[in-house]
Order: sequence, then structure tokens, then C-alpha cells
Amino acid sequence: MLTKRLIPCLDVRQGRVTKGTKFKNNIDLGDPVEMAVAYSDGGADELVVYDITASAERRPIDIKMVTEVAKSIHIPLAVGGGISCVADMERVILAGAEKISVNSLAVRQPDIIAEGAAAFGRQCIVLGMDPVHSPKCPCGYEITTRGFREFTGMDALEWAKRAVDLGAGEIVVNSVDADGTREGFELTITKMISEAVGVPVVASGGAGKPEHLVTVFRDAHADAAIVAGMIHTGDYTITDIKRAMRDAGIPTRMSY
Repeated sequence: MLTKRLIPCLDVRQGRVTKGTKFKNNIDLGDPVEMAVAYSDGGADELVVYDITASAERRPIDIKMVTEVAKSIHIPLAVGGGISCVADMERVILAGAEKISVNSLAVRQPDIIAEGAAAFGRQCIVLGMDPVHSPKCPCGYEITTRGFREFTGMDALEWAKRAVDLGAGEIVVNSVDADGTREGFELTITKMISEAVGVPVVASGGAGKPEHLVTVFRDAHADAAIVAGMIHTGDYTITDIKRAMRDAGIPTRMSY
């Protein structure tokens, strides 16, 4: 079994890290650069930074913030929010990011996935998706966009398969239903997509205790998992989580 990655997520709004529940009731948590350095030094495998209001506000990503974070850490950085074209992707990569996450844009313009993969390699292109339970879709989950503001009618499983065919090198499955609840990942859709595509799948939304990470790796076959609130609050550290993973037989890179 390949080593499983643990990825802190920084949701940034107006230059500050924020966290909410199901995309609502966000609170201020701190400076993104300071938090990025702490997680990089604390044993995280990668870091993801989302400019969470860029797409909704239809503005470019905060490239200054991306540059400051990238030059301050020593782990791979993925960035999303406010990407509207290949030129935006290039600016993010030149600012120091290794991966670009597209979500709402990819739904509106699926060819951006193929264009990005052709320009920078599919390993750089991450499809972010925000599925929600829906009886309208065959797989039981519907894709939402613009920070859960718009329902698309798209079947989450079919969209994942199509995105990979277009050139996505990784998929982040961020469950709207589980987001910020700290009650555990949404295992059903994560497993469904993990078993259907040939690229790494990252579980996101709902992590609240180390056991949740063990479960999503063991039972839903995720390749990586995003954590936010459970570490932002100081309830757990990266080391705490990785020890629990190691003790459960989940392969992980320890920092000591």
C-alpha cells in the first residue's frame, strides 16, 4: 500500500484563514502564512490553500498571498479559487504552487482541464468537487459550484470519470454534507469515486478525530485526506493523526 498523505487546508477570505460548517458561519482563525509554516514544519505532506470567495466574487486569486505562502514552506502547495484560464494557472505555478485546483470553472468550461494538463502536465491539475446528497442523480450525489451556491444537476461520479478522461491528475471530493461537522468523512461517495477512477482521490470534509482518517483510508480507499478544523483549533496535531494512522497499519510519512 502506498503512503497516505495528510493535507491541511487553509480556506482564505480577505487575507485571513477562516472555517465554517457546510460553507456557512465562518470564523477568523489567523494568518495564512503563519499557519502554513506551522503545518509545514509540523509534518504535513502537502498544503492546500483555497481563496474561497474568489470565484463567487468573480475576481482573480490573491496571487500575493500564494507567493508568500509558497516561499515560506518546504512541502508541495496546491492552490484553488479564482482560476479562470490557463494564464491564471501559469501565474499560480510561477508563484510557487505545484498543483492548481479547478472546481466551478471546470464545470462551466470542462476543456480547461485538458488545456491545463496539456500546458503543465496532468499531475498539476486537480479537480475539486463539492458533492451533496441528491436523489436526482444516479449515484446519489449532485455537483454544486460557487461555494455551494449553485446546484448543477450533474452526477458526481460521472463528472469525476469525465474529468479524468479530460486530464485531471487528482480529484478532491469535498462533501458539502460533512463539511465542518467534524463527524467523519462522507465515505460512500469517496469510495465510489476512488474505485472508479485511476488517479489519486483526496477525501475532504468532516474530519474531527484521528479515527476518521483511519476509516477513510481503510474503508473508502482514499489516497490522501484533507484536515482543517480539527488541527486549526489545536485539538489535534499532524503528529497525533499520523501516530493513529501508523498504529492502525495505515502507511504514512512520519516526521521523526
